[in-house]
Amino acid sequence: MIKITLKTLFSPGKIGIVQIKNRIVRSATFDGMASREGHVTDQLIDYYKVLAQGGTGLIISSASAADTRYTVGSRCMCFNDDEFIPGQKKLVKAVHEYSGVKIGAQLAHNGLQGTHPKYKPVAPSPILYKATNKVSEELTGEEIEEIIKKFAAAGRRAYESGYDMVQLHGAHGYLLSNFLSPYTNKRTDEFGGSTERRTKILVDIYNQMRDEVGKNFPIIIKLQALDGVEEGIQLEEAKKIAQILVQTGFDAIEPSGGLAELQMKTDNALPSKKVKTAEDENFLLPAAKMLHPIMKNCALILVGGIRNPLIAEELLQTNNCDFISLSRPLIREPNLPNRWQEGDLTPPSCISCNSCLIAIFTGKPLHCVVEKRLARRKKKKST
Repeated sequence: MIKITLKTLFSPGKIGIVQIKNRIVRSATFDGMASREGHVTDQLIDYYKVLAQGGTGLIISSASAADTRYTVGSRCMCFNDDEFIPGQKKLVKAVHEYSGVKIGAQLAHNGLQGTHPKYKPVAPSPILYKATNKVSEELTGEEIEEIIKKFAAAGRRAYESGYDMVQLHGAHGYLLSNFLSPYTNKRTDEFGGSTERRTKILVDIYNQMRDEVGKNFPIIIKLQALDGVEEGIQLEEAKKIAQILVQTGFDAIEPSGGLAELQMKTDNALPSKKVKTAEDENFLLPAAKMLHPIMKNCALILVGGIRNPLIAEELLQTNNCDFISLSRPLIREPNLPNRWQEGDLTPPSCISCNSCLIAIFTGKPLHCVVEKRLARRKKKKST
């Protein structure tokens, strides 16, 4: 039997000056395991240790709040105060104990998708969020400047906590993608209108954060490349946005797509589209093919239904992307990278049922519902 070696998938790659042991990235996935106040817990540390042990080269943390008033869900990690740094240091140290594994902190603000009972959702414009039937409050110019400062300060705290990089969450209908999209940004001031003005908040955050963390700390972004609605971001405009971000100095872009309100209508919408056949796989590859030629020294991370390691290897070898990013497969099978590297190239055991997503929507910690169900059945049979 000929053993197939995934030479590129398991070769080192760089984001900025940070070398990553392989090309596999754990895409940021909300986990709901922090304390109610936003501090790191033992449960959270144990979860990330399992991921690190499984062989992933770069772990991007769950969406963490730059402002505790606008967390992306219950029991969300926070970076809005220095009091969170000691716990974050423990998390980073636990991951770094596994040889060569890097970790990045994803920073987010829920924008018009806010559900906090005490704070009204905010956005660039007053937009009806169909999932909650609430209209967001329009941010003033002063409030936008304050948000920019909060993101920059959160990046500094991630840097001081020992993270290897920071990722801005600019996708899936959260605040930063609210600014990018003509679907949710109807402003006529310096933060609205043209593509350049709608991208300004990202440029300003980058520049202020760069002043806080120095020139060598990678700043990357999960970028909305496709809203999934006619009035929203389309691939051609995503290319223009990406060009601005590359010129600004971002070290990597992970193009993604879809809105949470669409996901709540159907469990087969982006970003968690079901992957049942080979034709369903790699559903964000068109975005990668459009963006990669303009990336220069900015790495491109491909996410979206990647299931076949041989295809992942081919996409890397043919220069369609620099890294591949997995979410749902690593929820069920955190040891997947090790398995592939050891020669077992069967697809992930994840069946793309999206039950993990439903669990998060109901306030439960991130877990594979199917795996838990099977474990209960096995235990029941053994007794």
